[in-house]
Amino acid sequence: MTADSFVQTSGATTKVGTNRDALTGPNGPRPKRISPARIGIYAFLIIVAIFFCVPLYVMLVTSFKSMPEVREAHLFNLPREWTIDPWIKAWSTACTGRDCTGLAPGFWNSVKITVPAVFISIIVSQLNGYALTFWRYKGAEVLFNFLVFGAFVPYQVLVYPIIIGLRDVHLFATLPGIIIVHTIFGMPILTLLFRNYYSSIPIEIFKAARIDGAGFWQTFFRVMLPLSVPITTVAVILQVTGIWNDFIFALVFAGQSNIPMTLQLNNIVKTTFGTVEYDVNMAATILTALVPLIIYFVSGKWFVRGIAAGAVKG
Repeated sequence: MTADSFVQTSGATTKVGTNRDALTGPNGPRPKRISPARIGIYAFLIIVAIFFCVPLYVMLVTSFKSMPEVREAHLFNLPREWTIDPWIKAWSTACTGRDCTGLAPGFWNSVKITVPAVFISIIVSQLNGYALTFWRYKGAEVLFNFLVFGAFVPYQVLVYPIIIGLRDVHLFATLPGIIIVHTIFGMPILTLLFRNYYSSIPIEIFKAARIDGAGFWQTFFRVMLPLSVPITTVAVILQVTGIWNDFIFALVFAGQSNIPMTLQLNNIVKTTFGTVEYDVNMAATILTALVPLIIYFVSGKWFVRGIAAGAVKG
């Protein structure tokens, strides 16, 4: 007997009802092909996509134009003669104040700041979330609430106290100082992410590891870390994006010798000798945003999976 309904009338068998296979797919009921709600959703998504893609398109085409062509003010026209000179100048010879070294020094300063800050903040947050989930101790909930509260404190309120603290330990305007600042400010939200994710893992996995004789560190490294790849990818994307694009902390705490790309970009745009070179400015802007964009596009599916993984419990 199939999913169809049958009615027997006058010696004949008549099929009535609806074929279930025609209304359902492998992932559940199929929505109507055309409906006002679907049209509205797609129209909204298209408008949002255009809103974000048009400025990016203008930046890209402008960065490949020469200055005489830029002055024609045809923003949406493709370049008549493609050139990568603005990109080369933005990377190596654009002036950022007195120095004309381009974005290259700022790129390496951003790498030196981002890599250790991301690594340290994620490791510490993983340990915090793991301990708060499976190794509860007296006062754990109070500590967790304080950590979550720290995620909502405006950064600007804490800048001056941090300046005083780093000055007293001789870390103000140094590379370790700016790494510590980014690590501390990244921990609250990352701890919340890891704690919620670990709360969604069945407790039986943890108990099985304990029965097998695994201690705190063995359980963490051999069981929890392999299971936390999706949420770790989310944490990496969030931290890399936040630290790489940071401006306020870099301006206050980095120091003259550790200026990252965002400050270099600001200096390129603000430093003007004669005509404003919009093509160079556009190329410099895209170069500055390139690292977070590449990381997101490479690991985007892991980002969505990790965000959804800890959304049920916690």
